[in-house]
Amino acid sequence: MNSISLSDISEAQEILKEVLVETPTVQMKSDRWEGILPDIKGGAIKMELFQQAGSFKARGAYLGIQQISEREKSKGVVAASGGNHALAVAWAAKKAGVSAKIAMPKATDAMRINGCHALGAEVVLCMDIADAFSKMETCASDEGRTIMHPFEGRHMTLGSATCGAEFVTAHPEIDLFIIPIGGGGLISGMATAIKLIKPEAIVIGVEPYGADSMFQSLKVGTPVRLDKVNTIADSLGSPLAMPYSYEFVRHHVDQIFRIEDEDMRVSMRTYQDILKITAEPACAAALAALVGPARDLAVGKQVGLIACGSNISLDRYHAILGASE
Repeated sequence: MNSISLSDISEAQEILKEVLVETPTVQMKSDRWEGILPDIKGGAIKMELFQQAGSFKARGAYLGIQQISEREKSKGVVAASGGNHALAVAWAAKKAGVSAKIAMPKATDAMRINGCHALGAEVVLCMDIADAFSKMETCASDEGRTIMHPFEGRHMTLGSATCGAEFVTAHPEIDLFIIPIGGGGLISGMATAIKLIKPEAIVIGVEPYGADSMFQSLKVGTPVRLDKVNTIADSLGSPLAMPYSYEFVRHHVDQIFRIEDEDMRVSMRTYQDILKITAEPACAAALAALVGPARDLAVGKQVGLIACGSNISLDRYHAILGASE
């Protein structure tokens, strides 16, 4: 496994400090949480939805573009995504003065498509995410653009590690962290940083039942591809786990819990009611795990959640919540 050290994380933080937001945390102390949370000793939520481009993805995307050669920068980058990665690459490319082309499914939330346009990226609309990845490969081959993968690679894991380091440093009292899993780019980095700084901390991952590629991978001992993905959490809808991020998860994550789509809907409403934030399903996943399958494990502990991003239009938000009514 390619290792990541505290020195590596510090170097990444130096690169990011002038352009990234050190996102705040909110403590779960309000009486409004009464009756919702398990009997925890205390807790905090890292509000990564306030990050540049609206999610944690900005960290790894910026590091990825900064590490390519000047010749590669002159040819530009390309990505495939219907989620937060699209906006992150568009933002990072603009910040670096690099051309970006983003392949996105036609069904992508219009807010994300328009956001990429506003950041100066060229958007190519595709039939679905598989078609988008095919278009990404074609663009890389035909135009010489460098591929920015949505989760697999050292830059994505290292970017997320800076988020984990910020969180555990700001709240050294936390002894249980709950982190959403899509492809594994977020949890691979956060878990690595947390375990380096506080080895005794427990790191829990959370996946939707309809997109549980990492859970299934750990079960069989090797990265797997799912036959299908079925979840409202498009940002967690990776159809596969991949070797680089899988190895970090295998070494540093203690357990993975799975949740239903309805669990995320409930937590989306909770975030709106208590914190007045419009959370996309992935953003609500860690809270859904805390009040659901991780409830007993969390009793008596200091708990850390991450609200990983919230790039969702009001139309899409209401459509998701309305589907359960």
